[in-house]
Amino acid sequence: DGTELTAKPKRSFYAARDLYKYRHQYPNFKDLRYQNDLCNLRFYKNKIPFKPDGVYIEEVLNKWKGDYEKLEHNHTYIQWLFPLREQGLNFYAKELTTYEIEEFKKTKEAIRRFLLAYKMMLEFFGIKLTDKTGNVARAANWQERFQHLNESQHNYLRITRILKSLGELGYESFKSPLVKFILREALVEDTIPNIKQSALEYFVYTIRDRRERRKLLRFAQQHYTPSEHFIWGPPRKEKLEGSKTNKKPASPISIHHSYISKHKKPKEPKNTSASGSSAGKTTEERKVELTKNGEENDQDEQEMNCDAVRQNNGEKNSDTDTGQLSKSEEINDTSDRKEDVSHSKKDDENLNNECGNHPGTTEKDLCDTENSSNNTSVDLQDNFDKDMLSGGTTTKNKDELKS
Repeated sequence: DGTELTAKPKRSFYAARDLYKYRHQYPNFKDLRYQNDLCNLRFYKNKIPFKPDGVYIEEVLNKWKGDYEKLEHNHTYIQWLFPLREQGLNFYAKELTTYEIEEFKKTKEAIRRFLLAYKMMLEFFGIKLTDKTGNVARAANWQERFQHLNESQHNYLRITRILKSLGELGYESFKSPLVKFILREALVEDTIPNIKQSALEYFVYTIRDRRERRKLLRFAQQHYTPSEHFIWGPPRKEKLEGSKTNKKPASPISIHHSYISKHKKPKEPKNTSASGSSAGKTTEERKVELTKNGEENDQDEQEMNCDAVRQNNGEKNSDTDTGQLSKSEEINDTSDRKEDVSHSKKDDENLNNECGNHPGTTEKDLCDTENSSNNTSVDLQDNFDKDMLSGGTTTKNKDELKS
């Protein structure tokens, strides 16, 4: 006996599948009835009796109320009082349709009677409805009814059906107060201990709001004994944190990433050293070019050729003779500017940058190709550079070019 009492409970696959379909509005559900066949709504309008007993809703609410023997032993009325979109044990009762649900919510007469039927069944269980928001409390006869409820487990199926029907007909908010009340009586007050398995396996999971379900499961977990046998809801945070800390040092993925990162880091100083060496080379070349007069002449030639290349790209359709004359005139204009700044080092560096005199630039390649293609313009420029270094003026160069 002691081992049976302390046995760890098991989850029901049937219950999980059934309540999953309910919470997700019955996926793949098809209305098998016609829209005008509103038998559940007509029953609550007091137009037809429920079958097979042939009793109207008004007679059930007035004459059956308080008759606990009839409510206990009759098993055909519950499917009519709390209809669902699924078949029950009474094959005379019809499933709800989506159209019938919308029409039911619009009918005040049906809603009023539906709430009266809910109150009647709560009193049968020893519970009373305290307000319009769905809060419940113990009824006057709660001790007698709780004892009966603790022994008659077929009523747990009725409570599950009532909770489902509340959600179908627009009273989803009434479900959470009733479930929490039952959990408190079963786990804290210990008045109906036999109902706790059904409450955690069925009643809680009829609630569609995930946050409300989590609240109820946390409440049940705090008061469930023994605590290690609580198998509903997510696992405890302490276990999750402990498992994470144990898994982190042994994870091969993190070790692999750290191994890769170690090999990626040395790449950065290589780039910086290469850029530093290239920068050092350029400064050394600039110093050498400034000290040598022969290399200054080469720079002037490359600069002039670059200007010629840029003008040739813009004037492809012009004649070659007129193009050479325009080049020589632009060369004379630039030479006038260079005479004023020929002795400054900074201007020499700027000229080097504009002509692309640095190694590896594309403009230098263009200048070299242009030097090889235009030999005649190079000869004219050589004569011009020599005269400029010897102290000749721009006017002499113009005369020479014209001759």
